[in-house]
Amino acid sequence: MFSKINSFGLNGIIGYGVYIEIDTGAGLPSIEMVGLPDAAIKESRERVRSAIKNGGFDFPHKKMTINLAPADTKKEGSFYDLPIAVGVLASSNQLDPALTRDTAFLGELSLDGRLRHIRGLLPMLIWARENGCGRIVVPKSNENEASCVDGLEVYALGSLRAVAEFLNDGGGFTPVKPKDFSRLASQADYGEDFKYVRGQGFAKRAMEVAAAGGHNILLIGPPGGGKTMLAKCLPSILPDMTAREILETTKIHSVAGALNTREGIVAARPFRTPHHTSSAISMTGGGVNAKPGNVSLAHNGVLFLDELPEYSRSCLEVLRQPLEDGVITISRAARSVEYPAAFMLVASMNPCPCGNFGSKTKECVCTPAQITKYLSRISGPLLDRIDLHIEVDGVTYGELADKSEAEPSAKIKERVNAARKIQQERFANRNITCNAGMNSKDLRDWCALDSRGEDALRRAFEKLGLSARAHSRILKVARTIADIAGEPDIGFEHLSEAISYRSLDRSFWR
Repeated sequence: MFSKINSFGLNGIIGYGVYIEIDTGAGLPSIEMVGLPDAAIKESRERVRSAIKNGGFDFPHKKMTINLAPADTKKEGSFYDLPIAVGVLASSNQLDPALTRDTAFLGELSLDGRLRHIRGLLPMLIWARENGCGRIVVPKSNENEASCVDGLEVYALGSLRAVAEFLNDGGGFTPVKPKDFSRLASQADYGEDFKYVRGQGFAKRAMEVAAAGGHNILLIGPPGGGKTMLAKCLPSILPDMTAREILETTKIHSVAGALNTREGIVAARPFRTPHHTSSAISMTGGGVNAKPGNVSLAHNGVLFLDELPEYSRSCLEVLRQPLEDGVITISRAARSVEYPAAFMLVASMNPCPCGNFGSKTKECVCTPAQITKYLSRISGPLLDRIDLHIEVDGVTYGELADKSEAEPSAKIKERVNAARKIQQERFANRNITCNAGMNSKDLRDWCALDSRGEDALRRAFEKLGLSARAHSRILKVARTIADIAGEPDIGFEHLSEAISYRSLDRSFWR
């Protein structure tokens, strides 16, 4: 007997339809799988056999052919266990095939018939909604993730036996209720707060500018000056994630298998801090299944690289494409996958091996050759892609002993939100969320300078030896500073501040 079960597949973070076709007939008992299944799917025959028996059903002792269509697309993952099991039951007359016609199934089976958590559910549900699918059955442990998608009738069940009962009468089962994204985003807790940061007024102002415009920032200074704490405070002043950003970020984390099953959603902006021993593959993503890497897991959030020169050269250079384009393309022999990677890069480093070069309070003991060798670990092209270069010197005892609290993150966030609102109105109906994403046409339209500003930028360009990319990034930062001030045009003071954030790299790397 023949049965056809609806399911889904994944290509990167894009879902697509898969149809499980099962034909049971006369012949020696065997199971043949076709349709380019991977090892996890091929192993499902044993999981399905045990789950059916332990679930109280009979496994047919016949010749069985299982086809995963479309047959020319590689299928990966263990979430085909449930649709295969339902198809086996339907083809052996233990379930009415008509009951499965308008329902799709996803889930991994344990040997006792229970449904286990699967990764990558969200993008498949989004595809299902866009293509008008009916009911969908998923594992109970994926209930929170399934609640991210409205407009779908999703049922989260715990076992193969429960799935059979649901198909037979549907009694006692209710669909998953969608979540309120706005409430979740506003409740996000980032832990650190700028009110606990002593001193560093210039650096905190730079962090505010970076947050308001989505700009990359480099903090350079002696150890113990507060660079890491400043970086960890940054998410607390970033705008709350929108519903679109929450869905985008959750999709990536779901595909990577990094989603918290209890929460089932990423409502707080990601803050990724890969260790300096990380490989280029772990940074960009890849491997056999081309999973997302740290640059994609930091999408819509912050990628913090502490002690930047300690990372390998190959690990740093792969950041060029995502920093420029906001996406990362992973090409392997069997496939090519593109993942979103629009993150804010926050990097910190010492200016020399001992860490005291340029310090106002401590003496550097490094030779010029040692300093040059240390700084040369950061290539010019990568440095050029970082918008703000900020010197963070040590704090005094008086600043540490001061018991008064500085300006809290909530107050800074109000200014950041106001600036971002201006940018959202400016780039309405565009795939741009902040000034950092402006292209050349946007620079001409929104970053015009008066004669005094043009003269100041020309002198800075010639004196500091800036590149064309640095020129455009100064204009973007100046536009952000003007937005924070609520000014429609870039003034001389806004441009001067933007230039001051760009001159440090020339004093160290000259």
